[in-house]
Amino acid sequence: MKFNQSATEKAETVNHEGAKAYAMTPALELYSAVATTMLSDISYESAFHRLARIRTLVRKVSPTFVAQLALYAREQLYLRSAPVVLIGELAKHHHGDSLISRTVARVVQRPDEITELLAYYQLTNNRQETKKLGRLSKQLQKGLRIAFNKFDEYQFAKYNRAAQVKLRDALFLVHPKAKDEAQQVIFDRIVTNTLQPPYTWENELSSLGKQPFADEAAKKTAFRNKWEELVASGRLGYMATLRNLRNMLDAEVSVATIQRVCDLLGDAAAVDRAKQLPFRFLAAYREIKSVKSGHVAMLNDALETALQLSVANLRGFTAETRVVIACDVSGSMQVSVSARSKVRLYDIGLLLGMLLQSKCKNVLCGLFGDTWKTVNLPGRNVLANVEELYRREGEVGYSTNGYLVIDDLINRNYIADKVMLFTDTQLWDSRTNNMSQDNTIEAKWAAYKQLAPNASLYLFDLAGHKNVPLQVESNDVYLLAGWSDKVFDVLQALEDGESALSKIEAISL
Repeated sequence: MKFNQSATEKAETVNHEGAKAYAMTPALELYSAVATTMLSDISYESAFHRLARIRTLVRKVSPTFVAQLALYAREQLYLRSAPVVLIGELAKHHHGDSLISRTVARVVQRPDEITELLAYYQLTNNRQETKKLGRLSKQLQKGLRIAFNKFDEYQFAKYNRAAQVKLRDALFLVHPKAKDEAQQVIFDRIVTNTLQPPYTWENELSSLGKQPFADEAAKKTAFRNKWEELVASGRLGYMATLRNLRNMLDAEVSVATIQRVCDLLGDAAAVDRAKQLPFRFLAAYREIKSVKSGHVAMLNDALETALQLSVANLRGFTAETRVVIACDVSGSMQVSVSARSKVRLYDIGLLLGMLLQSKCKNVLCGLFGDTWKTVNLPGRNVLANVEELYRREGEVGYSTNGYLVIDDLINRNYIADKVMLFTDTQLWDSRTNNMSQDNTIEAKWAAYKQLAPNASLYLFDLAGHKNVPLQVESNDVYLLAGWSDKVFDVLQALEDGESALSKIEAISL
């Protein structure tokens, strides 16, 4: 079955700015909503309403597609909350076969996802009685039993948190069968809460912080030694290393330690295992840029290398392919991806745009808001390019006049092959208050196709709202969604004549 077929009824609607827009098919809307959320408030939509919309959409598509999307979100987009929601809703509405258990067993990749899934199951089924998790779905229970067998004592101890649903509760509910005597010992320790404390940077630093020191100098020396020990031990994970670059610089660790960190960041195998979203490298880059240390340059180079390694399979275009990359810097893009993150949708658009630019030979890139402005940047040093664009975003204002990108191409008689907009898709004409149907991206694209009949327009949806400014899968207009470099796999599928959902539909269950 193809889920991305054009709707038989072209449902016209309006977007959040009151401009003309089009509704998506349920499957495409669900994909867009899931690929662009950490279930935090964003412009135009609260986390509560995003969750409610995902729940409604799940019931409008095939259970198989929901399972495939959950696996795609967890295994390829590296999201955690959205797959939990999809599985919880699937368990609520779908019964009778092993689809749920097989999907759960793959989606759960950390011990705390067992308890997260149980907590969500309790929430979505409105359990209020004393035994809130009684009458657990048999297939959910079966999948969680398999998941319990994935983890060792270190992993269980690391994620054994004092939450509403604890690992101990999950063990009693799921009744997993230990695969051997050693695992049975671990299960018994979960029950008695006697798991061996894990060696983690959090525990090590917390323990050190509780010790008395003669003076501030002694304390600083102790923390410097501890960071050097953590790095030398090889047990400081890749993401933990990214998160703590500033702490290491502040502790004034040795140049040998910094070199070890750089070696880890730039190790291709380590990058592949870490499976970090591209914006994690940007967050680390920004965190250290103001630190007064001679080691910042080394770390910046390592982060650029790591980012390039993380997208090593990103395919660009030939020297003959003329590409236009336009990044939306409107006010609605100035919102963080989650409550705890400093990275905004705007940052992700710039980063994905610059990643794509680095793979293209003939590219025109720029920013749009009130106006559209092209910016010439080198192909190398993606993170530095993002910072340069970030510095210049105020030059174009904060509206969403995306039609100006196409209008400029028409006025200059510029024949592009690929026009790519990184946006929240809530495009409108701020100059005439939405009253003119001439100043819409739909009208401008129709006019541009007369000039460049072979051109394609790609909307990289970074916010997952339920409408788009022009009909997709029509007149060479395509929608892609997400914050991961995997969005470029979807681009390649479209280039190969497949649909935007082909990568999801191809997932075996």
